[in-house]
Amino acid sequence: MRRVYLTLLLFSILLFSFYESVKADTLRIALITDLHYLSPELSVEGDALNAYEELTGRNIKDLHEVFDKVLDDIICEGVDILLVAGDITNHGEKLSHKGFIERISPLTETGTRVFVVPGNHDINIPDSKAYTGVGAVTTENVSKDDFVKLYKTFGYSGAIKRDEVSLSYLAELNENTWLLAIDTNRYDEYDKGYLSGGRIKQQTMVWILDILKEADSKGVRVLGMMHHGLLEHMLYQSTFFPDYLIEDWQENADLLAEAGLEVVFTGHFHSNDITSYTTTSGKTIYDVETASLAQYPFAYRIMKLSDNDLSVDTRFVTEIAGNPDLEEEYLNKLETITRRVADSRLKNLGLPLSDDMKEFLADFIVKLNIAHVKGDEELSPELMTTIKSFAKYLDNEFKEEDYSLDFPPADNKLVIKFSSPVDN
Repeated sequence: MRRVYLTLLLFSILLFSFYESVKADTLRIALITDLHYLSPELSVEGDALNAYEELTGRNIKDLHEVFDKVLDDIICEGVDILLVAGDITNHGEKLSHKGFIERISPLTETGTRVFVVPGNHDINIPDSKAYTGVGAVTTENVSKDDFVKLYKTFGYSGAIKRDEVSLSYLAELNENTWLLAIDTNRYDEYDKGYLSGGRIKQQTMVWILDILKEADSKGVRVLGMMHHGLLEHMLYQSTFFPDYLIEDWQENADLLAEAGLEVVFTGHFHSNDITSYTTTSGKTIYDVETASLAQYPFAYRIMKLSDNDLSVDTRFVTEIAGNPDLEEEYLNKLETITRRVADSRLKNLGLPLSDDMKEFLADFIVKLNIAHVKGDEELSPELMTTIKSFAKYLDNEFKEEDYSLDFPPADNKLVIKFSSPVDN
């Protein structure tokens, strides 16, 4: 029976083409990622923008309003720390970076401290585009040094330590807690376009392990943040979607967990999922992956850090003033785009599949993706019917207990218990 589930997951590969310190028990942390922010100056109504929005399923005005609503909520929540886990901009446009910084200025003026780490869409993008006329035109991007200058007050200028070979840094959140921002991107290798895959450089890992050793000796807790996933969030992700994880993920997860890192915040996969990994010696590390603010389900996290645990709560933007049907509309957009990609991949796959089977598989891929991006996947009656049909097609017996679409633990509301409290 297991082979039915594994076969189903094999086809999911077709889906993707694409400043005061406060005490730890009162530290409130917000987490956003993958905004793909595009400056209004680079997105003027016209043929180029219409084509871009049709291709991506993104209405730029909607996304700006979603972002504003999230920022308003963060201010209302009295958040102490905002973490931004990369892909801040659409395609690394300098004006988009400046626009993002301008948009979060009201937040910083209320006393919230902001810490960023770059994503694969943020630096050295050769084809940064403006959509302001009949066709898209190239616009100014940012270099590695530009990024540091632009975001100097968002982690870099106040860093305790800086890595020499990447844009990784260490910052103090309070006297008991450090933030380890890890740059996993490969922008130095960009030529004609960006690379989706990520890695932790060997020299950077040595730097990280030295920090974790020092933190352990001082009784300080370290929270990690990087753009790419550290852990697998679905079966065979490292085989079928390797560009969404860092290279040698299991080896790196072992090193980090054994050194005492228990939580890392990630993005990149545009899905809301929390998973954990336990080493052979019993050390556990959690990867808190957060979905994109540029597509359904428009998720972000509001968390509370105590001496003993980290409570994670997920918020979803379901409507905005300019679009009360936001959730339904963007769910439909994601289904349409997913279906388009799935149909294309199935057509070019070269497998001897009947038209009925291609139709069935495309439908399954869409349902599987929609369930995964929001987190806490469940076997809905509709999805169960689809799986039963596929099992019948393979002449396999169907047993509901053999199926699980989600790695534990829970994805949207969770309390992560630390192995030991920090020193006070």
